Amino acid sequence: MQKRKIIIIGAAGRDFHNFNCFFRDNKETEVVAFTAAQIPDISGRKYPAQLAGELYPNGIPIYEQEELEQLIKKLDADECIFSYSDVNYNTVMALGAKVNAAGADFTLMGPKRTMLSSNKPVIGVGAIRTGCGKSQTSRRVIEILMASGLKVIAVRHPMPYGDLAAQKVQRFASIADLQKHNCTIEEMEEYEPHVVRGNVIYAGVDYKAILEAAENDPLGCDIIVWDGGNNDFPFYKPDLMITVTDPHRPGHELNYYPGEVTLRIADVVIINKIDSSDFENIQEVRANIERVNPKAMVVDAASTISVDKPELIRGKRVLVVEDGPTLTHGEMKIGAGIVAAKRFGAKEIIDPRNFAVGRLAETYKTYPNIGTLLPAMGYGEQQMNDLAATIDRSDCDSVIIATPIDLGRVIKINKPSTRVEYSLQEIGNPNMEDALKGIIGKIKG
Repeated sequence: MQKRKIIIIGAAGRDFHNFNCFFRDNKETEVVAFTAAQIPDISGRKYPAQLAGELYPNGIPIYEQEELEQLIKKLDADECIFSYSDVNYNTVMALGAKVNAAGADFTLMGPKRTMLSSNKPVIGVGAIRTGCGKSQTSRRVIEILMASGLKVIAVRHPMPYGDLAAQKVQRFASIADLQKHNCTIEEMEEYEPHVVRGNVIYAGVDYKAILEAAENDPLGCDIIVWDGGNNDFPFYKPDLMITVTDPHRPGHELNYYPGEVTLRIADVVIINKIDSSDFENIQEVRANIERVNPKAMVVDAASTISVDKPELIRGKRVLVVEDGPTLTHGEMKIGAGIVAAKRFGAKEIIDPRNFAVGRLAETYKTYPNIGTLLPAMGYGEQQMNDLAATIDRSDCDSVIIATPIDLGRVIKINKPSTRVEYSLQEIGNPNMEDALKGIIGKIKG
């Protein structure tokens, strides 16, 4: 029987997982290519033979997504698997139309074929968009679990931007491990908040191997917390699914893929950022939750902020630096840094676009709606150098750093700076302890 030829459309994460789960050892199919989007400098490489398995001794080439229609015809592809996240429905189906017009089937793979089962209880944390507050929610969940005496292992949605073979299974238990694995700024933003709080976090490329390592971690493991990326659904089958919504972007919970999936499969839905959102927007999100998932427990929460040096904000002309992916494909125009600037009385928020250089200037061209915020892009050394140079060139009195990590630790900032930190604070009841009570009780017997 002739093998069915497959192209996997991805962004260095879900695409590799879908391949590993379903196609790597499947003799009835042949994955002829990956395409790459969202993440710079991924195309032109290969998914290495060490990870691709015996059926792919030469690995699998990775191309730019812009080449997809030509690739379908050139490689005589039968099917294209859409495998990345945080994309609006118009974009998804426009791509589907291109694939169909080129002659191939267009497929979205679901949980049944892609979720792995663990021998440990799993809590999944996801969101309807990038930048809703997944990370602070994961931290809050882990704090409650650890306070209950449980040994918690976190597993992060993939962010493999370097040597894929070397990144097969990564374990982070200290700041030194971030340096050991040559993490980008984007990776450090997700891993560092975990290790500084004393819990181990895994990530990488092969999530079956990662799961086995997490279940057998040398420090012990009572429960796994899946710390999701973008608005994807978990790679592991959750015993409890928590989804975070964002009333700064009302309606997005029903208009982005696969964010609506995470909302529909949730056992607990958090309406975050209530402290900084309009009442009408909060009510719209609440009504949409009731419409598609009326059985879910709904937790109201605030994304509370703290500033270490408020005197560097009041009356100052400030440059605000926010998490990169949240501003780019997350499409956010307000984050913790902007909230802090307004709350602590900044004189002016300066426009960094006038000072952007190199790869950051390219980022503003690709994402023209970012506005007067500086995305902390750091997928490679060049982007990190351009970020430092842009900050240095900016005509401001001080810099508000609202990234999840201490940015000054990884790039040199030659201006006075203050750091904004944010955490999840539940408002009223039910709260997160109520949401976790059942699963904690089952583990502790």
